[in-house]
Amino acid sequence: MRFFIVSAAVVLLPGLVIGSPVPENATSIEARTLGQTGSYTVSGLGARKKQLIACGANELDMAIAMLETERMSTDYTYGDGKSGDSANFGVFKQNWGMLRQSVSRYSGKSANDYNTGAELNSNLCLDISLRHESMNHFGEGLWFAGHRNGASGLANPNTQDIQNYKDGVYWIRNQLQYYNNEADMTSDVRFWVDVPAI
Repeated sequence: MRFFIVSAAVVLLPGLVIGSPVPENATSIEARTLGQTGSYTVSGLGARKKQLIACGANELDMAIAMLETERMSTDYTYGDGKSGDSANFGVFKQNWGMLRQSVSRYSGKSANDYNTGAELNSNLCLDISLRHESMNHFGEGLWFAGHRNGASGLANPNTQDIQNYKDGVYWIRNQLQYYNNEADMTSDVRFWVDVPAI
């Protein structure tokens, strides 16, 4: 009797897989290809990674920060050269528009209040805490879409560019998490993926 049930399941399984619905947006996303990848040593990066970890950073946080800046720092142009909701702050370059929509600290703020976000540039623990709160608000997929492309990303989260960005972050996370016994979580090694800046 057990043999019959197992045999029936094996016979029916291909039909179930073939009959599975395809998401409506599946045709709009091309086959994924990861850009060039690599790693190199940045003197002092291990100490910076330890600072992030001490503030509660996980592997995904580390990967986002590592993709955004070489030293996982905030020494880039103020606001990342942007203003209003497009202005970016902190080691993750979180945009003001998403922050004010998703975290209680900035509830009720407007696009014109974007300079408030500058506090993330000097408060690493707050930066990490608010990134977590923002991702919890939006969910991981939508957070990535808005992080990569602002309001238009939130409205249209399934673009190839957004997927490429996510794939790049996930590749870095995997290097940190699964290779070299996680030693690179605190080493001076920086992993990179060729993802165009926008």
